[in-house]
Amino acid sequence: MPPRGRWQNGEVNQPSPCAQRPANQLDPATLGERLRLARKQLGWTLAELSERAKVSMTTISRAERGQLALGYENLAALAQALRMDIGTLFSQAGPHSASTGPVVTRAGEGVVYRGLSLSYEFLATDVAAKPFTPVLGTVHARTFNGPQDFARHPGTEFVHVLSGEICVHFENGEQARLARGDSLYFDSRLGHAYVTVSRQLARIVGVSTNESHLMALARQGAAQD
Repeated sequence: MPPRGRWQNGEVNQPSPCAQRPANQLDPATLGERLRLARKQLGWTLAELSERAKVSMTTISRAERGQLALGYENLAALAQALRMDIGTLFSQAGPHSASTGPVVTRAGEGVVYRGLSLSYEFLATDVAAKPFTPVLGTVHARTFNGPQDFARHPGTEFVHVLSGEICVHFENGEQARLARGDSLYFDSRLGHAYVTVSRQLARIVGVSTNESHLMALARQGAAQD
């Protein structure tokens, strides 16, 4: 399945807002408005957010105008800088639940966002400040093009293959080929890239965490040794 829009400089330019999309697929302009509003509420300029998130001003500006799709690395960096979890960015309008009670997301009712190599369906998006981000994903990347494809973000990542087969490339040269029923856990600070290697696009369920206090302490300790 080809990407929506046209590729330019490693980003996906978004098609016309009039293009058909599922009712639960987040409009790029809506996501951009949420990013802009969160930045304005903190009283930050584009330059200040860029410095904190380590994402270029041009990328942030175009994202705020709904002109490109961000990869998970940039989404995670912006959410962390804006002091919110990714799920909050994708939540529907209305109050967010802080309840520890059960939260059900019915089949097909997650919030869909098409990134650079995966389409994400974010789950339990109305729950704020989750310690992890649960997603369903469709891996539409068919080839690994080199280091520019790697995503990196603080925390850990777990992926389980629901259908099809994927190959996960790591910047240390390792590769993990996973078939239906296989799973993988790794430190997501290590550059990684997902590619479908089966005939049909692979479907996965994944969980990403932010870097915990204990993980940060362990990393600092290792750096001092």
